[in-house]
Amino acid sequence: MADLDIMENDSKQYIVVKIGNEQYGIDISYIDTIVRMQKITRVPKAQRHFKGVINLRGEIVPVMSIRLKMKLEDDEFTNTSRIIILKLEEKGMLGVIVDEVKEVVTLSSNEVEKSSGKGSFINGVGKHGEELISLFDINAIVEEKENA
Repeated sequence: MADLDIMENDSKQYIVVKIGNEQYGIDISYIDTIVRMQKITRVPKAQRHFKGVINLRGEIVPVMSIRLKMKLEDDEFTNTSRIIILKLEEKGMLGVIVDEVKEVVTLSSNEVEKSSGKGSFINGVGKHGEELISLFDINAIVEEKENA
């Protein structure tokens, strides 16, 4: 696998999503599929940032609000809202709600400024043309530990 990365000039693809007025990148290797907003069935006594579950092709998938996890205001669903289904090795599938899916960008390692802020959901900032894209640390987002 490492040989492929060298051949590709050490670049990664990210799906750029909007949450509020900010743009974030999600490493495309974590993404299973993207679905339109649908009815989310609430789960009693779940943490506040877990919105509930959806039925995706017969599979029950938990859905989480990145906004609430990052301590932002609650989601407002519009016709651009999407649920991104992440495929996680140990945890299976997890849906995360975003305001809008914008585009796929390829960033090489020299276009990414790594960040190491403790307790942060961001592991770097990508420069794509004139725009800056905060890159999500998916593992930090899906961690069960509450930071509160």
